[in-house]
This record gives sequence, C-alpha cells and structure tokens, in this order.
Amino acid sequence: MHRFVIRHAGTQGIESERLILRRYTLDDAPAMFRNWAGDPEVTKYLTWPPHGGVDVTRWVIGDWVKRYEQPDYYHWGLELKGLGEVIGDIAAVRVIEPVAEAELGWCMGRAWWGKGYMPEAARAVVKYLFDTGFNRVCASHDVDNPKSGRVMQKIGMTFEGISRQGGLNNQGVVDMAHYAILRGDPT
Repeated sequence: MHRFVIRHAGTQGIESERLILRRYTLDDAPAMFRNWAGDPEVTKYLTWPPHGGVDVTRWVIGDWVKRYEQPDYYHWGLELKGLGEVIGDIAAVRVIEPVAEAELGWCMGRAWWGKGYMPEAARAVVKYLFDTGFNRVCASHDVDNPKSGRVMQKIGMTFEGISRQGGLNNQGVVDMAHYAILRGDPT
C-alpha cells in the first residue's frame, strides 16, 4: 500500500524563464482588478463573478494574505518579469492529503492569453508540488473552455474523462473535463 508524505512548504517564491510566481500583497489589488478580476471575459468560466470594484479585489487578497500562514496553502500571483505587476493567478484550490493530490486552478488577463505564460507557470507549480511530496496534480475545465484544457495538455497532464453536469461556474451547471499528472509520469 502506498503512503505519501507531503512536506508542506506553503506558497514559496518560484521563478521560471519569464515569470515570477509569488505571494500576493495588498498592493496587487489595482493590477489584479484591472488585468483580470474585473473582466467578465476572463471570469466567464470561473466559479466567482467579476469583481465590482478594486475594493472587492483588495478584500479578497486580504483573505489570501492571512492564509499564507498555513503551510498547506498554495496560491501564487504571476508577475511577468520586467512588468512589475501581476498578470494572472494559479493556486492549489483543493488538497487531498491521503492521496497526496493537489487540484490546480488558474486564470490570466486577456492581454497575456496565447503567449505560453500559463503553461510555463503551471509547469513550475507542478514541479514545486512534486518536489514537496505531492504525488498527483489534477485540474478540470468546463468543456466549453478548451483553451484551459490545452494548458493541461501542454504540461503533460493526461485526460481522465468528462463528468457530465459535474461542475458549477458562471455559466451554470456544466460538463467538466478532468486531467491529471502523477509524479512518476514522463514530462
């Protein structure tokens, strides 16, 4: 019987070729609101509505900042090197200890879509999670949002199936496509 030991390290800084993955600060609220949290096109397939104003974004970030004290909390703001502000977000939205699984969720401002930033960030986070003892990293997307699925494919995740009417987002009850990668899988 397999037993996994996760060495929870929480949200630590990660650097990739073009990105800095880091903890949020309250100073990130204006950029987060402007770049994605206030954009209905970005939030279309997410589980939360667009923020009505920067004060909502500031409140949300304040909650995240408090949670950074927890060693099993994994949530990064994505900063494009040289830009000096966050352009997107990636987090372990769920951790299941007995199977050492983390489920990822992400979003990014439209200005940076299609440039390979999210696969770059997701690869870095998957490596970090595997290095700390996770065995399985998964992600899901609304079947009507295949671009998110392309990120999953690009980082080496395997398609595991569709749960019919298995998700709820801003579109209502939706079919969800599920992907995962195991620590021992080839990348």
